[in-house]
Amino acid sequence: MKPVNLWFVAACGIAGLVALPALAQSPAASAYPSKPVRWIVPFPPAASNDITARLFAQKMSEATGQQFVIDNRPGAGGSIGAQLAAESAPDGHTLLHANPGPSVNNVIMRRKSPYQINDFAPVFFMGYTPLLILASPKFPANNGRELVSYAKANPGKLTWASSGNGSSLHIGLALFGAATGLDLVHVPYKGTVPAITDVMSGRVDVMHTTVVSAEAQIKAGRVKVLAVAAPQRQAVLPNVPTLQEEGIKNAEATVWFGVQVQAKTPRPIINKLNTQMNQIMAMPDVQARLDQLGLVKVGGTPEEFGAFIKTEADKLSMLIKTKRVEMMD
Repeated sequence: MKPVNLWFVAACGIAGLVALPALAQSPAASAYPSKPVRWIVPFPPAASNDITARLFAQKMSEATGQQFVIDNRPGAGGSIGAQLAAESAPDGHTLLHANPGPSVNNVIMRRKSPYQINDFAPVFFMGYTPLLILASPKFPANNGRELVSYAKANPGKLTWASSGNGSSLHIGLALFGAATGLDLVHVPYKGTVPAITDVMSGRVDVMHTTVVSAEAQIKAGRVKVLAVAAPQRQAVLPNVPTLQEEGIKNAEATVWFGVQVQAKTPRPIINKLNTQMNQIMAMPDVQARLDQLGLVKVGGTPEEFGAFIKTEADKLSMLIKTKRVEMMD
């Protein structure tokens, strides 16, 4: 049986997956890449998106003999970079560093989006980083169970920071609220750093974030970690319980990373990229670096990455339907 290419059809949300027949072996795929490849990262340098992209881009350059050049295009929650990728030539020489914001959230949550989910085809699923729940050291609660008790005792008063409307941190907050039935006050910031700064000072009570974003503050004791929003404890924080351990189910939240291309890119090129990236994922030095970043490594096929994205999109659509997340202009 020939492999199939899966991507998403967006119509009032997610309509489902459409399978297209694979193309025969093509000269274009055999010669790929025939020129430098632009790897669009729709976020600023030095963030976790940028770090993971640069790690793989360097290895891809070494493996193919062509330069894979990182092009940081931040703005509008990742939409600026994603739009560039959606409008690129479908030849595999422009990659999008996939992330919940630009690849799913911005499309579903915005009434008008400059691109749609079906403008991209999934290539490779790098993995995901579970979100942590942070608070100031002076905040009364010390774990997930105490956080819920505090919020119930102070209805409508628990403030929860995020890196902006539609961000992964915002969705994490919405999932926590839906799982617990709590009334939480969302405080959106323009980025993770200012949000963490205000949590440290106690100006805002709590927030979700990643190990990478808060590692220095955690080590310095300027914030405390109340819980891990993942099924398993994290190796870098072995003493911090998960929300499930605290009796809070269905509140898992992650930031995930992968690679997408323009939707009409020939399947043999997608296959070639996927194979090379899976090989890079297996390299010991890459594995070690991803472990340092707290990334749960996945890999696998384009179809598996596509199925994961659909699950994430369906989850967000349900949050909108239940009014835990509001649509944006």
